[in-house]
Amino acid sequence: MTDTGNSSLLRELKSGRPAAFKSFVDSHQERILNICYRFVHNRHDAEDLAQEVFIEVNRSLSRFRGEAKLTTWLYRIAVSKSLDFIRKKNRTKRLAMIRSLFGGGEEVEKAAAPARTRPDAELERDERLRILQNALDSLPENQRIAITMSKYEGFSQQEIADVLGATVSAVESLIHRAKQNLRKKLYRYYERNLP
Repeated sequence: MTDTGNSSLLRELKSGRPAAFKSFVDSHQERILNICYRFVHNRHDAEDLAQEVFIEVNRSLSRFRGEAKLTTWLYRIAVSKSLDFIRKKNRTKRLAMIRSLFGGGEEVEKAAAPARTRPDAELERDERLRILQNALDSLPENQRIAITMSKYEGFSQQEIADVLGATVSAVESLIHRAKQNLRKKLYRYYERNLP
């Protein structure tokens, strides 16, 4: 179901006016960048993905029928592009590992660590974030999407339901199960790794 504001914006965007599309991008760019970043954990990759999202929106506007809110469609594209990027990156990593096992791999360059004022505190914080991120990444895809959009990006359960094409109660359940799974994974990790 569309609302009047959504309909008039959609008409302007479909008219092909560059100023309308620029305004649309300007008003949503930061949110899309944040969504992509929460999934790929790299600012440069997130910027590239955000650009791809808006290119896809521009390319697909003529096919958008307005059955969902325009922003829901936009967020769905951002999540989808981010997950596709992760899948492709994981395939590339596996291929590189296989090549290196059989002598055909190239050495991976390592970036120099930035200077830090308190290395011990920074290392501890980075380690906690890495552990949490690994736990998040190991969740089933729908749980990971729901918890990321809810806790990191502040989406309402209704907005998440619209993006996932699910009910609000299904989203509540996904978030609840994601929290339970994270709690278990983190508990097991610290149980094994603390002296």
